[in-house]
Amino acid sequence: MAELADLGALDMLATWDQLVMMPSGGAEARANQLGALAQLAHERATGEEIGEWLAALEVAQLGDLDRDIVRVARREWERSCRIPADLAAERSRAHAEGQESWRRARANDDFAGFAPALERNVGLARQYGECLTQCGTGPYQELLAEYDFGLETAMLRELFSALGAALPPLAEQVRAHSPRRQLAVPVDVQHTAVRNTLRRVGVDQQGWRLDVAPHPFTAWIGRSDTRLTTRYSDGNVESLLSSLHEYGHGLYERQIDPALVRTNLGRGTSMSIHESQSKLWENHVARSPAFAEVLAGELEGAGFPLAPADLHATLTAVEPSLIRVSADPLTYPLHIILRFELELAMIEGELAVIDLPAAWHDGMQRLLGVEVPSDAQGCLQDIHWGAGSFGYFPSYALGCLIAAQLWEAMESELGPREEDLRRGEVGPIKAWLAEHVHWYGRRLDTIPLIRQATGRSLDIEPFLRYVAPLAARTP
Repeated sequence: MAELADLGALDMLATWDQLVMMPSGGAEARANQLGALAQLAHERATGEEIGEWLAALEVAQLGDLDRDIVRVARREWERSCRIPADLAAERSRAHAEGQESWRRARANDDFAGFAPALERNVGLARQYGECLTQCGTGPYQELLAEYDFGLETAMLRELFSALGAALPPLAEQVRAHSPRRQLAVPVDVQHTAVRNTLRRVGVDQQGWRLDVAPHPFTAWIGRSDTRLTTRYSDGNVESLLSSLHEYGHGLYERQIDPALVRTNLGRGTSMSIHESQSKLWENHVARSPAFAEVLAGELEGAGFPLAPADLHATLTAVEPSLIRVSADPLTYPLHIILRFELELAMIEGELAVIDLPAAWHDGMQRLLGVEVPSDAQGCLQDIHWGAGSFGYFPSYALGCLIAAQLWEAMESELGPREEDLRRGEVGPIKAWLAEHVHWYGRRLDTIPLIRQATGRSLDIEPFLRYVAPLAARTP
């Protein structure tokens, strides 16, 4: 398990380098390197000796922690053994090459140039899911299990159907409002404010990095090697949100029980729980009126005086838009519902890749009421399908729901957080998350962890309570 954890960390390091540091000319070599690494990891993970060790351990007298290591190892070994090594390597190469194809296509607004790479990734994802399918689960549900074990496609259909019905009327209430105010914050000011804000919440130079990437992400190479990325552009303050969003991912990995390091349990349990941590810091901390005072103070210290109320209004303004990562907290899940519908249709063979742009245009009009002027601002805006990540997108909307549910449970136990946040004090939040969420690593799957932390299963009501004031607010 330690060897496999190390190989996974090396894969993440190589991917981080590809997206942050590597010159574009290194793409072909990196695809081969990642493919070789994936094949090595797959061969190690499916070794016959692992099955023999598991058989012996399952009848041994083990403590609770060792039983959990064996239980998850058995589950993953059986799944891995169903995947041919050449398919694992081919998927890794296709993912690396697909990311480079996506990068060029988005820059040139050239979906046709990206379509062959996407076709390849869809086909390989379907093949991968079919290798894992059993008892009628279907390939998409097995792809979903790679990111959120225990969740079912039928459950997501029901959950997203309810959310897709509830949110558009709320968005419609604010269509008459003034559009969000654009703040002409220079990039150098954003750089300073972001670094100082992250330092305030515990990011130091000994264990963290902050870099720029076309699509913000976090890489956790080791317990004390966490790499955040964000992006900057003149005229907005998205970098303040995205940097705290990525901080939530990094903090999760750093607060897992040290006893789980270099085991199969020593990372976040699922992508939806991971997204709940980033969305909690983005939505419930960074977008709170109390913490807006802290952020405005950092902007002023960097040379851009701004009233906290104006900053808060900008960070929380509801305005249906084209771009997912820039979406307001109310309409954001609608972007995810669209992507879920489309990737499910592609994997199930109901939507051809060539028809994706038209389906995207129709879905954006139906769910958000906006017209899509270009594929670069439409189906090419996200890296995920280029990287072969199918079953990943639902975690973004689920993360919004889980974050709201966790925040309500936290405030029920600790009391309202406004006064602490106004002072920039986040210690109690970090401690509560460590105790109720982070510490468990992968010992609890998504739904059991939510029940343990909040006392109930996943539902949409806490999130609807969170966004309702945004829809009701007048400019």
